[in-house]
Amino acid sequence: MTADEIHKIGLDEVARLRAEMIAVKEQVGFEGDLQAFFAELRDNKDDERYYYPNTDEGRQGYIDDSTAAIERIKQELPKFFGILPKADLEVKRVEAFREQDGAAQHYNSGTPDGSRPGVYYAHLSDMKAMPKRELEVIAYHEGLPGHHMQISIAQELTGVPTFRTQAGFNAYAEGWGLYTEWLATEFEGTYEDPYSEFGRLGSEIWRAIRLVVDTGLHSKGWTEDQAVAYFQENSAITTAQARSEVRRYMTWPGQATGYKIGMLKIQELRRNAEAELGDKFDIKGFHDTVLGGGSMPLSVLERRVKQWVSDVKAG
Repeated sequence: MTADEIHKIGLDEVARLRAEMIAVKEQVGFEGDLQAFFAELRDNKDDERYYYPNTDEGRQGYIDDSTAAIERIKQELPKFFGILPKADLEVKRVEAFREQDGAAQHYNSGTPDGSRPGVYYAHLSDMKAMPKRELEVIAYHEGLPGHHMQISIAQELTGVPTFRTQAGFNAYAEGWGLYTEWLATEFEGTYEDPYSEFGRLGSEIWRAIRLVVDTGLHSKGWTEDQAVAYFQENSAITTAQARSEVRRYMTWPGQATGYKIGMLKIQELRRNAEAELGDKFDIKGFHDTVLGGGSMPLSVLERRVKQWVSDVKAG
């Protein structure tokens, strides 16, 4: 894909997601515009509708609620997946020696034999950087059915060359993580609070903004300040967060585009398979095809899914 194509996709996705965010804003009865709603969510740090207390009780609340969200997902997984990871998943606070205020949550894989669980780590030193609306969507992305599912299944594969159990391809891995944020909308008991749904949309628009900003910086001559301003026009992000993100894209061209491009490709492959197979389409079979070969380039994933569709048609 060209930079112009990716830039256009980003603009279109930002417009679509803004419309969905406005609908949620109206659902909760907020009367100002979207920018005012961003400010409401971003700036009211002491409002316990939006943030946990910056106390040990607040930190434990975040861990407990994240664990509960993941436990709910575990009950839903057999409806959507045939292959399930052997390794368990835990939610933990980042160790004090490496914890940073406001740093991104992340996943650390367990062992291939399942003897050590995967861990979803959260930086909890500053609870005012951990909005409640983002708790669910991040737990699904980093944990289940996101990176823990994808990485554990890859590590546990047999019958493939060993490198395929450990290889990583950015658009596949992060595309899967973002796809599962959306996939979780099909599970029972998810995003029931409209603020959590707004958090999901905020997470997705963040990745759509990346398409615009990355290509803007590297192909269209955008300045850092232009990129920061675009970020803040379209999300509830602080200036410091926006500048940090933009500098990441400046120093790591293209990496940030993998999330949304990967997600869109997986969604496209699913739509095409559903259209071709009709009543024969099986969501478990589709997901097992996507995850059952380990991480791979999107072009190889597309070939693999098309082969699965052909095999199902042939009976």
